[in-house]
Amino acid sequence: MTPLPKLNVVPFVSVDDMMKLVLRVGVERFLTELAAVIEEDFRRWEMFEKCPRIPSHSEEGVIELMPTSDGTLYGFKYVNGHPKNMREGRQTVTAFGVLADVGNGYPMLLSEMTILTALRTAATSALVAKYLARPDARTMAIIGNGAQSEFQAIAFKAICGIDRLRLFDIDRDASEKCRRNLKGHGFEITICASAEEAVEGADIITTVTADKQCATILTDNMVGPGVHINAVGGDCPGKTELHRDILQRSDVFVEYPPQTRIEGEIQQMPADFPVREVWQVMAGRAPGRRSPGDITLFDSVGFAIEDFSALRYVRDKLAETGLFTELDLLADPDEPRDLYGMLLRCKAKL
Repeated sequence: MTPLPKLNVVPFVSVDDMMKLVLRVGVERFLTELAAVIEEDFRRWEMFEKCPRIPSHSEEGVIELMPTSDGTLYGFKYVNGHPKNMREGRQTVTAFGVLADVGNGYPMLLSEMTILTALRTAATSALVAKYLARPDARTMAIIGNGAQSEFQAIAFKAICGIDRLRLFDIDRDASEKCRRNLKGHGFEITICASAEEAVEGADIITTVTADKQCATILTDNMVGPGVHINAVGGDCPGKTELHRDILQRSDVFVEYPPQTRIEGEIQQMPADFPVREVWQVMAGRAPGRRSPGDITLFDSVGFAIEDFSALRYVRDKLAETGLFTELDLLADPDEPRDLYGMLLRCKAKL
């Protein structure tokens, strides 16, 4: 006899479960498989409900909800961005997510997404670079060596073949931390004294800084022909990393234009500034890099479909790994209309 489903239970993937899952799968394999799921969902982009993320801004940071659905599954992520948190020993970004069954509305998964967001961001960056960077790219500069940097490096190695890194951060300790954490991953690593030094000879430039301000991490004279720029740090209104002249010289690619025009590097540009959507490139509907001398720019702000893909990937791993906790999250009365009766039966047991 098939056991009755536990209608009150939702699988919960804790931070500890997520770390064990990543290590059991292997970081590079995890990023490669996750990128494949993201690519699969980007190729069916038109099936999804889409809207800019829903933000609540304050002077200290932002709290956001990022929802989407493909008509069968519904997913959302809760995420914050508070750059000052680092000074208090807290993470700048924390997150959790939910995947649910559209047919009955029941959650199917509750998961930590602080680690998972770092993984999906890196997987998306490298996936897009697979289409936009020169095929012979081997050297990447990473400007901003905080919590994202190692994930970015490993994803670009696994997916694009990057094996030389040039690191810069205004806090050299962050660069030393990054080099230390990447030991044994097969990189040749140089710590640089400035952003200008870091980009020398780089085929790909990743900017992933955290300050919530309009900064100029890259100026126009720092970017030569043939470079691919992976601009990750600008992700909310008033927060950018690139001088606008770079955008004028680049072919700019985005996830979801209505969101990126509010939050990305292109918030600096007119509303009709031309961009191409990366899903169209992956689906063969728009060109990617057209010549070796082009400057390509992925104006990455993160989009809900990427989180949906990440949750879908993790859920598919649960049965084979068992790395989850059964969370008593949903009320399940003996008779669906008798919710108050649950209270009475609980009282009788006290």
